[in-house]
Amino acid sequence: MSDCLWKLPFQGELRRMEPMREHTTMRVGGPADLFLEAQGEEDVVLAWRACRECGVPLTLLGRGSNLLVLDGGIEGLVLSLGEGFAQTRVEGCALYAQAGAKLKALANLALDAGLTGLEFAEGIPGSLGGAAWMNAGAYGGEMAQVVESLRVLDREGRCQTLPVQELAYGYRHSRMMDEGLLVLSAKLRLQPGDRERIGARMQELSRLRREKQPLQYPSCGSFFKRPEGYFAGKLIQDAGLKGARVGDAQISTQHAGFLINLGNASAADVIGLMRLVQKEVYERFFVRLEPEVRIVGRDL
Repeated sequence: MSDCLWKLPFQGELRRMEPMREHTTMRVGGPADLFLEAQGEEDVVLAWRACRECGVPLTLLGRGSNLLVLDGGIEGLVLSLGEGFAQTRVEGCALYAQAGAKLKALANLALDAGLTGLEFAEGIPGSLGGAAWMNAGAYGGEMAQVVESLRVLDREGRCQTLPVQELAYGYRHSRMMDEGLLVLSAKLRLQPGDRERIGARMQELSRLRREKQPLQYPSCGSFFKRPEGYFAGKLIQDAGLKGARVGDAQISTQHAGFLINLGNASAADVIGLMRLVQKEVYERFFVRLEPEVRIVGRDL
């Protein structure tokens, strides 16, 4: 089924049995059957169309910061939009970037240009594509506030540009998630600002992350969505679960909203801990916690 992919003229290298723990911030998960790091839009469109025509399952990968890969690995092709798909430029108050650009790099690019609005993205360990796809955010900011338009690829392999009004953005939700659209690039609309104030705000947010988040351990960031009217971390803490473990997966003692890898966790450990949290929080507070993290792959 996947043999047809080897005949295609990709610019990037197509590899077999690529260990996904090396491509996710949680550092768990089995191998991808096939792995391609796109080197340009041509690679993306070619892989997207070929997988559809050949019946090969396709999984998209940005920086792997919001992704949990199961221990049996991923069937089909993992298409990585990373370093080779990260061109950026600034024109006036607009910032243009391909999907593989790091959010931190974009925040610093905006700082250098004296543009405000993207400070919240400093320190988010993800890519533009993934952030725009799920409307990522932090500290009162989110992508819906700065996206002016997205260039996307639909399921038929057609490219189109969609204005923000047509993206159906909500809390950690978008039209792209509903319709299976792939984000190729974005135009972000920012505002002129004072470089010193922008830099100071970014430094403040960086300090808050260092103080409040377990950055010294592999994790997916905040693991659960925020339930309406509550904070997931506080619910987990109030349930007495800080420090709880399943294997080498642990609820951080620093921030209960983070599930961390102490060193040798399996995806099964993380899933077991997730289910423990969901069970205990529901039994105590009648609140259902849903993972913000995207879970993909096969069980062993």
